[in-house]
Amino acid sequence: MVVTGKNTVTVKDLLVGDVWICSGQSNMEFGLGGADNGGDLIKSATNSMIRLLHVTADQFPEPQKDIPNKWSVCSPETVGGFSAVGYIFGSRIQRETGIPIGLIGNAWGGTMIEPWTSPDAWKRIDELAKLNTDPNSLGRIYNGRVAPLAPYGIRGALWYQGESNGSEDDIYFHKMQGLISCWRQTWGEYGTMKKGGKSIISEYEFPFYFVQLANFQGANESPQGGDGWAKLRMAQLKALTIPKTGMALAIDIGDAGDIHPRNKEDVGQRLAVWALAKDYGKSKLVCSGPLYKSMKIEGSKIRISFDYAASGLIIGWKEGHGPAVDVGASADMAGKLPTLKRFAIAGEDKNWFWADAVIDGATVVLSNTNVPKPVAVRYAFSMNPAGCNLYNKEGLPASPFRTDDW
Repeated sequence: MVVTGKNTVTVKDLLVGDVWICSGQSNMEFGLGGADNGGDLIKSATNSMIRLLHVTADQFPEPQKDIPNKWSVCSPETVGGFSAVGYIFGSRIQRETGIPIGLIGNAWGGTMIEPWTSPDAWKRIDELAKLNTDPNSLGRIYNGRVAPLAPYGIRGALWYQGESNGSEDDIYFHKMQGLISCWRQTWGEYGTMKKGGKSIISEYEFPFYFVQLANFQGANESPQGGDGWAKLRMAQLKALTIPKTGMALAIDIGDAGDIHPRNKEDVGQRLAVWALAKDYGKSKLVCSGPLYKSMKIEGSKIRISFDYAASGLIIGWKEGHGPAVDVGASADMAGKLPTLKRFAIAGEDKNWFWADAVIDGATVVLSNTNVPKPVAVRYAFSMNPAGCNLYNKEGLPASPFRTDDW
């Protein structure tokens, strides 16, 4: 391409396709070279239809107009330090669609969500405007790493963050609202719409797919749960109410002893299924594990219904990077059949007990003899709900959930 003005600039090796931003903290930043199967994936990474941009810009007090980084062609020499989740996502999209894919690796280890969001966007969310947040933290990464990328054309964004906000509850949902709105407005048109005589900001509502935090640390054997990241995962689940979002589940692929689980392949693949189903015309793909839909009290039992469970539910067992397999009819060496784990049930007294859980088609029926009049259910509601094993027949895990607000 030749551009002529006062000077003439010639640009070679152009590629036109879909660009995805891969952002968040260290689990998104985590390089392909350190991931499970990373060595083999690097060896086979020669693909001129994939281009990589690794952002290394610093923080700034004001929005910047450019970044000091350049695109590179995907190859074994360039991909090893690139986001494993991002590359695995992009390589599947490119392989299945034939569309050239550009990946912008834009993650920063240990960062909270606040500096990725502009102060103006923060003020537009009532629940955030009330917070006494250090104003110096807001927007500084946004200014150096997000604002300079717009209005570069993007297809969507991937987000893997939350560990540094892990002690939070519902407020993280509002922070997700602020972040997503901020980014969409950054790529939208400013001041071009009028309503009531006032200029308003329009949004480019690109898809935004994020990762729910994986299981980590020691298992909590209390049916009440609620420790560690349990409440933050509920905020992430609630973020699915934001339009054009999707959530890759990772509750079954974490590492109790490592905040950086090496299984990045499942994470990237689960994000890719969302994009393939929602953005690339493969609508028959089931893009999520079971998500809590509703509950119905039936005497001394509670029946739970799910989205993304139309084909049925299974007691799953997962090994490696393949989908979970149904072990519900397979007895162990002692002759015992597997049972659903990590469901808890409570009555009006708010005392929690582990539930007897039985799959009934696309629903789960729960009970406990200590709870004759149940009113609430929790599933996998702890930092590490070890052994949680509800999946759909596509082999994707159910999200943790709670039906109470206690």
